[in-house]
Amino acid sequence: MYQVVMDGQAAPEPVEDAPLAGAGGRAAAFGRVVSESVDLSHGVSLYVEDVTVSFDGFRALNKLSLTIGRDELRCVIGPNGAGKTTMMDVITGKTRPDAGRIFFGQSHDLLRLREPDIAGLGIGRKFQKPTVFEAMSVFDNIELALKSPKDARASLRWRLGAGQRDRIEEVLAQVRLAECARTIAGTLSHGQKQWLEIGMLLAQDPVLLLLDEPVAGMTDEETMRTAELLLELEGRHAIVVVEHDMEFIAQISRTVTVLHEGSVLAEGSLADVQADDRVIEVYLGR
Repeated sequence: MYQVVMDGQAAPEPVEDAPLAGAGGRAAAFGRVVSESVDLSHGVSLYVEDVTVSFDGFRALNKLSLTIGRDELRCVIGPNGAGKTTMMDVITGKTRPDAGRIFFGQSHDLLRLREPDIAGLGIGRKFQKPTVFEAMSVFDNIELALKSPKDARASLRWRLGAGQRDRIEEVLAQVRLAECARTIAGTLSHGQKQWLEIGMLLAQDPVLLLLDEPVAGMTDEETMRTAELLLELEGRHAIVVVEHDMEFIAQISRTVTVLHEGSVLAEGSLADVQADDRVIEVYLGR
């Protein structure tokens, strides 16, 4: 049976539910979601081990390995082309790796699953450009994102209950949009649309949030409020933030992972990585 120790944490053994071709890369067989529960008993939400991805000879990820703790807020930085977006693509099932393993908690081998199944397990991703339903109200966007029946017949019968309404109002308050509940989403500022998309993810009760450049294009005030929001969410979800804004990283960071050429170059506190000569050379400059 397979087992490996990563950063002091034992990665889970593969489940026996479905045959897995090769090392778990692009040839891997898809399986089904056996259970909706995610076993976080070892205190780790995500294991990434020796993941490699190549595109036409270019190695976007090169034996990338990292672990994300349960309810941890992790910042990921690095130069353009370091592999940050590809890492998120692989975790969410958008891109299949050539080699490596990715486990969600102890119970789910993500390389066996398709994108919708991975999202259904509790991994939510926000892309760089906010994607909201601009012709609908802010409230309706959150309602649409709630965990509810998605097939046509069940949707026709489903009605918003008091509990769901309370949950929507709670999420709107979390993302600083309570006063905009009936506002048409398309009229929001760029920063507010970013918050709305985060709110749509929160409405799905995610275990792990992947946020790709959440403050890109925001004003200084919006950036500050986004930092406050993420610090409030810390401890409720595992959060991975990919960002270039170092002032924002300084506001929210606990552990910072620096990627370079598809691998982890350095990891530690922001002060530690800022003092690392390798990080200075390839990313921060002097």
